[in-house]
Amino acid sequence: MATEKFLVTGATGETGRPAISKLLALGHQVRAMAHREDERAQALRDLGAEVIIADMLNAADMIAAAQGVTGAYFCFPVLPGLVQATTYMADAAKQASLKVVVNLSQIAARSDVENQIIRDHWVAERVLDLSGVPTVHLRPTFYLQWLLYGHSQASIIRDRVIDLPWGEGRHAPIAPEDIGTFAAAVLDAPAVHIGKTYDLHGPIELNEAEIAVAVSEALGVNITYRPLSIEAYVAQLQAMGFPPFVIDFFCAVAADGRDGIFSGTNRVFETVTGAEPMTVQQFVRLHRAEFAI
Repeated sequence: MATEKFLVTGATGETGRPAISKLLALGHQVRAMAHREDERAQALRDLGAEVIIADMLNAADMIAAAQGVTGAYFCFPVLPGLVQATTYMADAAKQASLKVVVNLSQIAARSDVENQIIRDHWVAERVLDLSGVPTVHLRPTFYLQWLLYGHSQASIIRDRVIDLPWGEGRHAPIAPEDIGTFAAAVLDAPAVHIGKTYDLHGPIELNEAEIAVAVSEALGVNITYRPLSIEAYVAQLQAMGFPPFVIDFFCAVAADGRDGIFSGTNRVFETVTGAEPMTVQQFVRLHRAEFAI
């Protein structure tokens, strides 16, 4: 296998780090793009990655970051500016003649939704498609990482409760580590994937009450699901200091979850990576120390 160099944006994030680890394990070089210098960036250097500090909303930064690499994993955070950043990524990819851009989108992405972040993911996909850059879109369902986000993690630790406004909505949550592994596998052998869009699911479809049972098994304590109203959820998020655009996004995700947008399972992860995605129990055990229970 030839050694190649890949650009990973969002490198210090929950999918970027495992993508980098997997690419390095496969014998490739990685240029890890971080937004600021901190201990997370240094940890990537310690792994063996080349770390650059750059801004995805700066066209010149993106052009420089893409020079000398074969392909890129494009992962933009939950912030305004996704379409602009994607346009800069597409331009940089064309100038550098990249063989592939693996774009992290989301399973809810569509044109007829009011929430701007969700709609912008659909627009961002179209930007890359229309640019002519060889692209693979990843559309993961609900992240297992949600269990470790401040508002969910706090209620699990403090109250032994998962409180979300998902009703009886079902989904097969996927670990961010598995998303990163999948992205690395596509970058490693992109030819058969170019032009495809992959829905990414975990192994088992569950509702939130069943997820609470799985978390209980992993932690060895009783965790229950307490459905919230949207109004109570908004109040909770406001109290934790989330900005309005993030609150609006979280509420839109909750509505989509109730409506079945995140539902389904498939064998895509196993087919592409040759491995099994993590169950809820495996993810919670992997992150056991972060629950402090």
